[in-house]
This record gives sequence, structure tokens and C-alpha cells, in this order.
Amino acid sequence: MGLTEASSLWSSKPILTLTMNPALDVSTSTDLVYSGHKLRCGRSSLDPGGGGANVARVIQRLGGQALAVFTAGGTTGDTYRRLMEAEGIPVLVAAVGGITRQDVTVDENSTGNQFRFVLEGPELSEGEWRTCLKIVGRSIRAGGYVVASGSLPPGVPEDFYARVARLAREADVRCVVDTSGPALTEALAEGVFLVKPSRRELAEHVGAALDSEQSQIDAASSLIAEGRADYAALTLGEAGAVLASKASVIRLPTPSVKVVSTVGAGDSFLAAFVLRLAQGNTAEAALRTAVAAGSAAVMSPATELCCRDDVERLEAEMVARALETN
Repeated sequence: MGLTEASSLWSSKPILTLTMNPALDVSTSTDLVYSGHKLRCGRSSLDPGGGGANVARVIQRLGGQALAVFTAGGTTGDTYRRLMEAEGIPVLVAAVGGITRQDVTVDENSTGNQFRFVLEGPELSEGEWRTCLKIVGRSIRAGGYVVASGSLPPGVPEDFYARVARLAREADVRCVVDTSGPALTEALAEGVFLVKPSRRELAEHVGAALDSEQSQIDAASSLIAEGRADYAALTLGEAGAVLASKASVIRLPTPSVKVVSTVGAGDSFLAAFVLRLAQGNTAEAALRTAVAAGSAAVMSPATELCCRDDVERLEAEMVARALETN
């Protein structure tokens, strides 16, 4: 799809997702994982993975639409693009010389353990990552959102997401960042609209364990007080999530669900949160949908993302529970 075709997709609050290091997710299962012998596996599945792409896929499942920008190279990249388009997601592809990576998830049937093998992405040249910035700059629209999510591949500078945030600010676009390590530090130094770290990612950033509720709230709130972000959504797994802003700090517990796989839970959370904000909902309402989406995702096997019916059911239960306690 060309840039002219993509322009017709925008609503009043468009969403663009950016995936610099996409991965073709291969998932399967075997009875027992051990060394020295061939492991006969069951049926396998292929899914287009990576933070931004997963966000676009969940937004699509929840009734919205996002333009997905991602790098792609080689036959793996071709397969990746076809899978994204097969889900009805509009895409803009930045072609790269390297081959798009694969990730492998293996469920061990005898124990319920899950093994995830995350491969390194292809090295991008300066020309390739600068092309990605140009695509983003030409495609974002004032008043909308750009979601920069996932790891950066080799060759891409640590301040890449900070550059995206700068582009967004100049275009009056809200920049959302979900990453870790130096890329997160650089983006926060530039300042973003929303950041969504896990407890581990935020703990690494602030240099503290964050093993108490108050320390988690203080760490998230510090990002707001320092002008690093307008909103900080801290995801805490089974413990729920914290949303800090200038107006308030909100903590929501997760619904009680059976955990099958945690893959894609954070991406599902972020997608639901951004979509609801783009649709004009309050931050509190968006957080409720986000927690429901993250919880729905862990109910799905392997690399599956959340199901809309599960999200709506869990959110309705959360609303009913809140009314009962008020």
C-alpha cells in the first residue's frame, strides 16, 4: 500500500504503529523438552509478531484500525507482510536487506512450561532506519497517535524512539512508547505522551527493585513529575496495573483468569488503552479496557492475542464489580 492510499484510512484520531524489529512467531508443542535427541512437535502456527504489529492486530480485533509500519526483508519478511494483510490490517513496509527474524515458542505438554526463543533481528543500515523515520514523518496525522513498540534491531541508534517522539511533537501527534533499556531511557529523556513499562523494565530504568505497591506508584509518578511522560501505565502481571498522570494515580487489579500463555499480554493491554483514548474515552475507562485485554490475552495459547468476546466479558465483570463496591 502506498502513502496516498494510506491517507484515506485516517479518522479524526488516527493510530500508527511502528515495529522496527518484527518477528515471524513460530509456535508449537512437544511432550518434553530435553537435550540430545530430536523433539517431535505437534501442529505449528505462524503469526506476525513484534510490539507494534501486535498492537495493530489487537486494535483491529477490538473494532478499530491502525496503520502498521514495519521493516521486512527476505522470504520471512514476505510471509510476515502477507499474514498482516490477511488480517485486514493496512500496512506500510520499509524494505531492508536483511532477513526478518523468527521467534520460536514451545509449550511442554507434560509440565505446562513454556519455552521462548527470541532471535536477534537483522542489522539495519543508516539509510534503512532513516527511511523508517521518513515513512513515520509522512504518515502521522495531527491529533493522532504513533505507537513505537518493541526492541530495536542491530544498527539502529538507541535514541531512535526519541527521534520518533520529536517527530510526533512537531506534528502535534501523541507518541506512545513501549520498550526497554537504553531505548526507553532515551525516549523518556525526550518526553512522550504515554509510556508503558513492565515492573522489570521500570525497575531497570530507575535502578530500584519496585517490590512494594508504594515504590511502584512512586516510580511511575516520578516520570510524570519529571516531565518524562503525560501518562505512565505500569503493568504488573497478576497484580494488575498502575496509571499515573498529573491528575491522579489509579490502580486496577486483574480479573481472575486461567493463565495459559503470557505472550502478547502487554501488547494487548497497550492496544486497548490507546484505542479507547483515540475513541474519546477517559483515561480511567481506557485503563479498564486495557486490563481486560491483557487478562484476555493470557487466556489464549502460545502467541495468540486477546479475543474480543473475552475482553468485553471481562470488562463487563470489572464494571459490575466496581458498582458493587461503590
